[in-house]
Amino acid sequence: MKYRKLGNTNIDVSVICLGTMTFGEQNSEAEGFEQMDYALDRGVNFFDTAELYAVMPRKETYGKTEEIVGNWLKSRKKRDKIILASKIASKSEDDLQWIRNGSTSLGFDRKNMDEAINNSLKRLKTDYIDLYQLHWPERKVPKFGVLDFKYDPKDQWTSIEEVLENLDRLIKAGKIRYVGLSNETPWGVMKFLQLAKEKNLPRMVSIQNVYSLVNRVFDVANSEVSIRENCGLLAYSPLAGGRLSGKYIGNKKPKNARYTIWPRRFSRHHTQRGEIAIESYFNLAKKYGYSPSLFANAFVNNRPFVTSNIIGATTMKQLEENIDSIDITLSKEILDKIEDIHLSDPNPCV
Repeated sequence: MKYRKLGNTNIDVSVICLGTMTFGEQNSEAEGFEQMDYALDRGVNFFDTAELYAVMPRKETYGKTEEIVGNWLKSRKKRDKIILASKIASKSEDDLQWIRNGSTSLGFDRKNMDEAINNSLKRLKTDYIDLYQLHWPERKVPKFGVLDFKYDPKDQWTSIEEVLENLDRLIKAGKIRYVGLSNETPWGVMKFLQLAKEKNLPRMVSIQNVYSLVNRVFDVANSEVSIRENCGLLAYSPLAGGRLSGKYIGNKKPKNARYTIWPRRFSRHHTQRGEIAIESYFNLAKKYGYSPSLFANAFVNNRPFVTSNIIGATTMKQLEENIDSIDITLSKEILDKIEDIHLSDPNPCV
């Protein structure tokens, strides 16, 4: 395994991070335990979860993923071996009425944050979370398949300074160690960093955004911020929800796969442009003797602004292959061909 510093901290996190959002929905507790055991044995010391999970979000499975991770931590007694990341849910136009006081009441004010962190700690069966992330901004910003910013003069959110003050309280209380962002914009990242410096408040050490061969929007502006401000990317959905594995090519519907179970979700991965690009990357990987999943993950692992690649799996075979990608370095010839495909139709799965 390879390791990188988490922002400006002294923490070394594995370049492969174990994503857990399927635990409690597509994966049972026993399967989650098997994945965590195997990942740790392979040198993965970074686990990511969220209060929102399992996915797809619903009342019956809310918090279930954290509970499974917590049960594993209690059973294995290896809390000190894991860098544990979780996330607090924010205001949403989606139906999340089962989280605290409901979708439109969520946010990063003191009341929401106190309730969220205390419940997460209880489910995770731990006294502290190493990296506590804001799952998505309270502000109305492009996210989850939207590209363009639409200004709403009536938009309201907890001020960034207040959010940082609330996080500072949690750090001083020993409940969290470091803080990070997720699904954030360049303006948002820079504003958090600016106010942290001016007000001597906690500095964001990471940003967890989507990144894959078919969605490289992060390259446009956030990548420079990540490098120059030492606020690295925790890349999620590196296989575009499994589509870059090639298993859906030709309109295939593999049993128990995400888009077989929920065909209407994550529509950004279901575009005609995306299908063309995915098939091109699939063929390129095969030409050079790589499995498509290994190929796609290796690309993400080696981007200069990436701190860690958050992989997800529903089978042990998938997990093994995803972790194996850490040993692959794509040649300049292959990277040039990837760039040719990318430039022919950039970001077809935004």
